[in-house]
Amino acid sequence: MRLVHLDLKGAAPRVSYLEQVFPLLSQLGANGILIEYEDMFPFKGELEILKSPYAYSEEDIEQIQQLAELHKLEVVPLVQTFGHVEFILKHEKYQHLREVERFPNSFNPHVPDTLALLKSILSQVIEKHRRSTWIHIGADEVFHLGEGIDSKNWMSRNKGDTGTMYLKHIKEVLDFITTQHWGLRALMWDDMLRKISVGALRGTVALVICACPTAVPFLDKYVESGFEAVWFASAFKGTTGPAQTWPPLSYHLKNHLSWLKVMQALPRLAPLRFQGIVLTGWQRYDHYSVLCELLPVGIPSLAVCLQTLVNGGFTEETKRKVLDTLGFQSMQLEQSTCEGRGTFPGAEIYHMVEQVNGHLKESILKALEEESAIKGWFSPYHRKRQFGNPRNMETFGSKVLKLHEDWESFIRDLHARLERVYFPDTVEEWMEENVNPYLDQLRDLVRDYR
Repeated sequence: MRLVHLDLKGAAPRVSYLEQVFPLLSQLGANGILIEYEDMFPFKGELEILKSPYAYSEEDIEQIQQLAELHKLEVVPLVQTFGHVEFILKHEKYQHLREVERFPNSFNPHVPDTLALLKSILSQVIEKHRRSTWIHIGADEVFHLGEGIDSKNWMSRNKGDTGTMYLKHIKEVLDFITTQHWGLRALMWDDMLRKISVGALRGTVALVICACPTAVPFLDKYVESGFEAVWFASAFKGTTGPAQTWPPLSYHLKNHLSWLKVMQALPRLAPLRFQGIVLTGWQRYDHYSVLCELLPVGIPSLAVCLQTLVNGGFTEETKRKVLDTLGFQSMQLEQSTCEGRGTFPGAEIYHMVEQVNGHLKESILKALEEESAIKGWFSPYHRKRQFGNPRNMETFGSKVLKLHEDWESFIRDLHARLERVYFPDTVEEWMEENVNPYLDQLRDLVRDYR
């Protein structure tokens, strides 16, 4: 299985955009999608507080699954069950379930309410995904586990450690899934399992591990622990910096070429068998961090990565297929650029973000800092006291006004295109982070000049 990860804890696309993207994913070689809903799920009743104002409706969830089915994409919902639960624990209502009172990252596994809440969340998500045969329980990066008073007391009473405590909670979650929802298979990230002993891990064979590249040395340990199958987790965007706006193509390609080598070496680890790979596309590092690369901007990287997996390498033929599918003429992997108009959904956004990245900051700083008439006759001192020599001001005025007008017109167009793909909160956030810090300087200068 080749699952493409849709991380909805930031920049969740409108369903109308997913309708355009799903056929492309299928064409490029994906056969499933891993959907990390977080606050975009239409929680009901007691859980309604967890919903974003822009959360998908129940009809949207159904439509997403129908679209996926139409394009032969298996839907795997992801529900975080231990760490990365800021979207839950930020609410005062659930504050008492934090492992450490100050931090909203992780659940306290010793409070009965924690498991009760998770059962409600899992039940609602599973209920809306009756066609799914897999569920992903997250369970990665459980920060501060063992630091809470309840955990310290538990470890002291049971002569246990954070590993046994972690597994106890995971087994409770898995028991609920298997007893309530027969036949549903669970996936989880493996980072927390790497420090746990072979003996402690035995008995979790129903579980499938999503291992990251750094986990390769642990595969022998998983074999010894009795695991029957393994999945890998690569990335096509969202791993090279929390505020990254442009995916480095060659970096992500190399990541997939490394995984192909691991896959080829896997038969020596029989009976452990390779079952699938998740191509992760993180949209935020956690609920509170800024947005990283937008999905339309990441599509060329995703195309390169998927086709590399399908063809067992990145040959000239593979490159040609990627270019033809995306509607580009050429691609420079080291420069992370693609030449040509592009015909994939969101190609206009791809090119416009490239313009913002490459030229917005540079052109504005050049105008403001290298123009001697601005430095000499229109300094912050002049602007604050509102005086200047018209003769000198006119030497830079038309140039600055033209630059301002051009960028404002460009940004209006970008804003409109982003709104076709994203909800208003995403558009506002992306503009605030990537456009306004530079354009506002120009806007202020033009206002003072006028």
